[in-house]
Amino acid sequence: MDARALIETRARAAREAARALALCPTKTKNDALMQMARGLVEKTETLLEANRGDVERARGRVAPAFLDRLMLTEARIEEMAQGLREIAALPDPVGAVVESWRRPNGIEISRVRVPLGVIGFIYESRPNVTADAAGLCIKSGNAVVLRGGSEAIESNTAIAAVLARALEKVGAPADAVQHVDTTDRAAVAALLELDRLVDLIIPRGGEEFVRWVSERSRVPVLKHDKGLVHAYVDADADVAMAVAIVVNAKAQRPSVCNALETLLVHREIAPRLLPALGARLAQVGVAVRGCPGTLALLPAASPATDADWDTEYLDLTLSIRVVDDLDTALAHIQRHGTGLAETIVTNDRAHARRFTREVDAAAVLVNASTRLVDGSQFGMGAEMGISTSRVHARGPVGVRELTTTKFVVQGDGQVRD
Repeated sequence: MDARALIETRARAAREAARALALCPTKTKNDALMQMARGLVEKTETLLEANRGDVERARGRVAPAFLDRLMLTEARIEEMAQGLREIAALPDPVGAVVESWRRPNGIEISRVRVPLGVIGFIYESRPNVTADAAGLCIKSGNAVVLRGGSEAIESNTAIAAVLARALEKVGAPADAVQHVDTTDRAAVAALLELDRLVDLIIPRGGEEFVRWVSERSRVPVLKHDKGLVHAYVDADADVAMAVAIVVNAKAQRPSVCNALETLLVHREIAPRLLPALGARLAQVGVAVRGCPGTLALLPAASPATDADWDTEYLDLTLSIRVVDDLDTALAHIQRHGTGLAETIVTNDRAHARRFTREVDAAAVLVNASTRLVDGSQFGMGAEMGISTSRVHARGPVGVRELTTTKFVVQGDGQVRD
């Protein structure tokens, strides 16, 4: 079967399963999630064996950080299982009444949450994402077509098989979890054309890939776009707090979208902040690229170019600019930000309010690290990604964001005049 035929077969099966899954009670979905967790733990050795094949093929061809993301361990499989248990413990969004009201003619109108239908999820080579995505979709009543990176093909195939069997064991439709077990890139292009079978595409990967998907898809796309994240340290900020937040936001995990890329520092606090911060950044291996004001205080830094203010490094590199005031910082973020996450470190409540009101991003933080912008950190169990779209969800995409609403109208014979 060629890639196009394979994708259509998988999508048709998912569409049929979605209709059945949408009617499943909460207990059935939660039982399925708990069985998925048990299945992953029980099949640990099978999953590790499949993963070893992926890792050996990738070894020597990819960077060490990529290899680490690809690798499964017993602990990581347990983390996948625990993530599914946490999703099971979340409230079921399906059937929840968002709002209701009564009209003068007596009709009662309610807006009720319902599943989206079939989600096409195209993602990077982290096998744990397979379980997260499937779990979130099942909890929200959606079928999912999973197309992971080719480097993790054996791992993802093994994980998806465990998840589908778990659905079958509890009487839920096994076809609700579909895995595209081909590395043919034509499969992705084919998936993007199935607007009659797939309701939403969520791409999770590099900026160029997400743009490629968005430009070609006939299915609505929820974009997880570029994450050029800023922190602004205000004039009266607590220096120790600012150092801790900046180091965490940059170095805790630099290769992810909510990691810090550009630091803006008020001119008044720069002489007290930057020497202490520069020493801590050097300790954790962060290279600094700075404006002239930064270089005067951190001579070991490299000069920043105009391109640095628009660069998502995804590495241990940080650009720093000294600014005159909050207005300048806001203008810089407006010009260079990508709308994912921005933070301010300040003791000035009026400045904090201005920042949260005026900064246009999916998440705006005050005195906190941008690394906290994550589904699990927000108490959402897990996430499909962090959406920078404005329609229909923005920020971490969890079970609630994988639903839409419908109107339910109750009457007793009303007609329109």
